[in-house]
Amino acid sequence: MSYSTLYDVIVCGGGTAGVAAAIASARGGAKTLLVERIGTLGGQMSVSGPPGFAYARLHNHKGERDVGGIVQETYERLYRSGHALPHYGYKVRMRGAYTFEYVDPDWWTALMFEMMDEEGVELLLDTLVVGVTKDGDKVNGIAVENANGRNEIKGKVLIDCTGEGYVAIQAGCEMAMVPKEKIQPHTLAFTVDGIDWDKLLQYIRSHPEQFSHKQLMYPYDDKNTEEDVREMYRRCYDIKELGEIMGFYELRDIALANNDWHPYSGAGFFLTPKEGGHIQAHFQHSSQVGELSPTDAWDLTKCMVECRKQNMIAWRFFKKYVPGFENAYITKVCTELRLREGPRIVGDYVLTKEDVYETRQFPDTIGKSSFKAGGYHVASLDTLNVCAEDRADMTITKDGGSYDIPYRCLVPKKIENLLAAGKCVSTDRPAYLRYLHQTMVTGQAAGAAAALCVKKNVTPRQLENQVKDLQDVLVKQGAILFETVKDTAKYGV
Repeated sequence: MSYSTLYDVIVCGGGTAGVAAAIASARGGAKTLLVERIGTLGGQMSVSGPPGFAYARLHNHKGERDVGGIVQETYERLYRSGHALPHYGYKVRMRGAYTFEYVDPDWWTALMFEMMDEEGVELLLDTLVVGVTKDGDKVNGIAVENANGRNEIKGKVLIDCTGEGYVAIQAGCEMAMVPKEKIQPHTLAFTVDGIDWDKLLQYIRSHPEQFSHKQLMYPYDDKNTEEDVREMYRRCYDIKELGEIMGFYELRDIALANNDWHPYSGAGFFLTPKEGGHIQAHFQHSSQVGELSPTDAWDLTKCMVECRKQNMIAWRFFKKYVPGFENAYITKVCTELRLREGPRIVGDYVLTKEDVYETRQFPDTIGKSSFKAGGYHVASLDTLNVCAEDRADMTITKDGGSYDIPYRCLVPKKIENLLAAGKCVSTDRPAYLRYLHQTMVTGQAAGAAAALCVKKNVTPRQLENQVKDLQDVLVKQGAILFETVKDTAKYGV
């Protein structure tokens, strides 16, 4: 049996970029197919994690919101249905541009299926894209393998939302990736319940020096001092105020001396909300394996095995050493690796760390971000620190504002009728757009662009000359392109 249907747009990958792309494409009137390798949607939100990081850093250091569109729409829907927490704009966290809009990852996935049905997106799950069909430099379809065997499906525009650029590689795109000896480590996240939060908070209030403050600091002013952060810990009676808890330095070092901790990551976790305001802990840094390529199945297998070993060591540490975890238990181990770094397309524009630092604005903007550049993870006890040779790559916006993401970053050089979205868009290494909200911003833009290309009968590259039409569509869909928004009190304190 062969698939004979011609689709306007084929989205490859059903993670955070893919679902946003499919929704935006269908809303643009395109007949849209979303193909996903496994049997569910969600990617880094619900399959590989976070979800603790979830919708984090949606405001810049000025307190202005710079991400809207499908990110904001999905959050609001989950908030109204009781499956998300308010946006808690605590002062210290707002000044550090590190706040969270927590959503329940399982209900988020349910919402994605609901929205696919609402928009008329056709799904093809449990299906692996194994090739791309082309006419010269123009892609015109994909080859897939699934329970039906191997088949071809034709599409006018393809969008690579695989995260690791697998479709772009098959299409012959020029790609960029650091050697695997330097690649950021990959991890396997897990979630736990049964924590005595009051007992843990008592320890935190009594030992504020034992926890990280670096994520809440801004190097170009003194809005937050180290003492401000310590005082936040001393006065905290609500775990949601902390957002993430990284450190436990003294306990970790004692455990390390007792062979009860491994030397490949720091100790800490994020938070995950469940119904009724219940909070779980989500561990996404407790295992880290470097020097393994995301484009090598043997390496991925090694990573999965090693991560599980490290996670069990980490979990025994929390049960044995950390107050409040005595009766806690694991509720979920993610089924997919959280791949922090992989191939990126070389596009018509390469976003750079200088663009991030300068908060550069582009005439073909399709979204904004204020996330720093060069925030690499390393497989060591420092976890969130860059190693010495790469420390110069870390760059934060000089004025505390937000930078633009150009449409040209989604368009690969030379290859036609293909767009990229998510982690594999065109950037230098430090400016890598891998965080959840960034992947949804580029996904929404790619989907809207693909639908517009079909409607106008132009290629994605030709659309670069008509980008205002794309921007008009995105603005109508609620995306923030030109002016950031002061709405910090809309949902919370």
